[in-house]
Formats: sequence, structure tokens, C-alpha cells
Amino acid sequence: MEPLRLTLNLIKIIWGFIESDFVTFAVPNTAFGVFANLTNNPFITAPFNFAASLSSSNASISTASHILLRLPLILAFNVGNLFVFDLANQRAPHSVAEDRINKPWRPIPQGKITTDQTRQLMLITIPAVLCLNYVLGAWRQGVFILVLSWLYNDLQGGDEAFVREILISVAYGLFNSGSLSVAVGPGEHSLSPLGLLWTAIVSGVVLTTMQVQDLKDQAGDKIRGRKTIALFMGEQFSRTSIAFFVCFWSCVCAYFWTLSPFTFGAIAIVAAVVAVRVLYVREPKGDARTWRLWCLWHASLYTLPLIRLFDIF
Repeated sequence: MEPLRLTLNLIKIIWGFIESDFVTFAVPNTAFGVFANLTNNPFITAPFNFAASLSSSNASISTASHILLRLPLILAFNVGNLFVFDLANQRAPHSVAEDRINKPWRPIPQGKITTDQTRQLMLITIPAVLCLNYVLGAWRQGVFILVLSWLYNDLQGGDEAFVREILISVAYGLFNSGSLSVAVGPGEHSLSPLGLLWTAIVSGVVLTTMQVQDLKDQAGDKIRGRKTIALFMGEQFSRTSIAFFVCFWSCVCAYFWTLSPFTFGAIAIVAAVVAVRVLYVREPKGDARTWRLWCLWHASLYTLPLIRLFDIF
């Protein structure tokens, strides 16, 4: 029973590190790859293979069964790389001090693991995740994700105003393009012009609106000395810019995918709720709910390529 108990404790510790980011980061990025691949995937350009082109079994259409089989691998890519990032993000002394206020349930503040043990865990996890990325065919994205993690955490780029948002938006682009590559399957793949543009749009969404997550964490961020947009430029500026860009990107995405008024209306309603709440609900619990609604709005944008195929209204 001892090995089983140790295994369960390790799983609980791993979940404690990624819990806050799983639904808001790993799941949407996985959905990006899944929904894009269900549209016959015009987002990926693969090198021409003459022998394969002669085979009738080499269909360009990604079937639902294929996606279902690839789904655990897409999720593994996102969770593995997210775990490495969260280990680096939560082990520094100033991060522990912040988490004691904003997220006291995390493993280090709770005493389930020490910062030195976290460092030792990273020595095992990083090589393992690099191997996983290589096997899954997303090693390029994985290498750059590690570089961004180093810039964000070890060089404290995540504490600098505007640099933080840039690093996060680029990270989303890498996670999303990696999810696309894993969804397609083995082989060398590159993003098509459409794939590059759609990934850039999503990264733009993150760059200009992701700061909504910082509104609820201002108390801990002040102690850490983190220069979020809300603290550096002022809360009013932050809230106004979030509300504007949520509406702006909803319109851009609707235009990009030529959505019908009915479909756009569904997206617009969620966007309007987020915009109104971020302007008029100004207390930590309310900001936390607004952030969750932002996550819903953000994730809904990922479904648009697939919805466009069936948009008959």
C-alpha cells in the first residue's frame, strides 16, 4: 500500500500545482487543436508526400474518431508543459509569499512540498517533458515554451508591466500551434497562412484582455511587487481597456469567420456580460467570477472555426 499512497500523494501535489491553470489554460489550448482539426484543418501545411498521395486512405478530412484518439495526447502536451511552467512559477520565495495570500491551497504554502524539493522535481520533469514533446511532434514549440518560462519566472519578466502580457500571449501561440501539430499526428507540420493568422488573433486576444485575471489578485501582487497593468497603469485604465478589447475582438472574430448575426449574437452576449461586469463589479470575489466568464468567452472563440462550417442561420 505504501507505493500506492506515495503515488496518490504525488498526483495530488501535481494537481495542486496546475489546478488554477488547468481549466483556464490547458483545456482551452487543447480545445484549440481539437476544434481546428475537426474543420479538415486548413491551419496546417504538411510537406507533399507522393507515395501517400497515391493512397486512397490518405484522406485530408480529420475524422471524429481520429481526434478522439489524439485527444489524450493533445491534453498531455498541454498539461506536461504547463506543469513545468507552474513548478518554476511557484517555487521562488516571492511567489510563495504571494500564494499565501492569493492561492493558499497550493502545495508549497500548504507545506506539502518544499521549494528545494520543487527544484529537484523540475530536474526530472523538464527532460521528461522535452522527450514527450519530441515524441508528439511538437518539440519546437516545447523548446520555446521553456525559454519563455525562463524569461517569465527566473528573469521575473512576469513581474514587469506589458512584458508579462507579451510573454503570456506568445506562450498561448506556442501552446496552440503545438496543440494543432499534436492533433494532426506524426510528421513534420507547419502552420498555413490561415493558421498563422488565426493563432495571431488568439494571441492578440490574450495580449489585450488576459489582464482580467490580475484584478482579483491585486492584494498579493502588491506584496510581490508585480507591475500588472492594474497596478502600474491604474485599475480604471485596466478595466476600461479590458471591456473595450473584449468587444473589439468579438467583432474581429465575427468578421474573420463571417459569422451569421445569430451566431455572433451568442458570442456578443457573453462579451457584453464580461464588459459590464469588469466595469461595474469591483471586489475580489466578483472579479473572480468575471474572470471565469472571461474564460468562457475566450474558449467560445476557439469553437468558431468549427461553428462556421455549420452556421446555417
